[in-house]
Amino acid sequence: MHKTAVLALALAAGATLALPAQALTITQWNFNSVLPDSSTSTGSLTPSTGAGTALTLGVTSAFGSGSANGGSSDPVTLDDSGWQTTGYAAQGLGNKTRGVEFKVSTLGMQDIVISYDLRHSNTSSRYEQVQYTLDGTNFIDIANFSGNNGDAWFNGRTVDLSAISGADNNASFGFRVVASFAPGTNSYTASSGTYATGGTWRFDMATVSGVAVTAVPEPQTYALMLAGLAAVGFVARRRRQG
Repeated sequence: MHKTAVLALALAAGATLALPAQALTITQWNFNSVLPDSSTSTGSLTPSTGAGTALTLGVTSAFGSGSANGGSSDPVTLDDSGWQTTGYAAQGLGNKTRGVEFKVSTLGMQDIVISYDLRHSNTSSRYEQVQYTLDGTNFIDIANFSGNNGDAWFNGRTVDLSAISGADNNASFGFRVVASFAPGTNSYTASSGTYATGGTWRFDMATVSGVAVTAVPEPQTYALMLAGLAAVGFVARRRRQG
């Protein structure tokens, strides 16, 4: 076998082991009706991709337009619903206790990333605290975002949890987005104007993604690589002897 061909064989085998992992959507909520009905006032909490649960924390919810006021990142145009929440805590009370929660098993996945779109009304809490859980009960602060504009969508809020190894391959993984006091204070700040309990947050495209846990290479892959390396060694010895 020609030396170049042998080297190519060995390199190809090595490349099989080194291919970069591709991020996949584990679970996603677009909140649209399961059967399109051309009404954004109806929707669904059933994930549009994968499996998981979505629930409210101390607030009430309904469905509203996901395309109004600039719109979310949902590519659907005729039946684009968002998950609207209201009934937040009174001024100075209930810091980080009201909002929404998503539970998603990450079994078989790693390098977890969460993302969502969120529309703030004028009188809603400007600050949104993102928390995650590894046991389904205790939640840990991870990121805080500022919705510094009322009646506007903030699309692609993203939190990378790839450094949190406990989020990998975890059947009890989940995250929350809750209203928080303005940093360093004991009160809420409105997105625009004056904070009110009737302010609304409207969610869309809530997503948990990751990459498949690295699989053990098939025995034939190892065999191919070793055969290639052995052939390279054989050619090298022949050249020295010649």
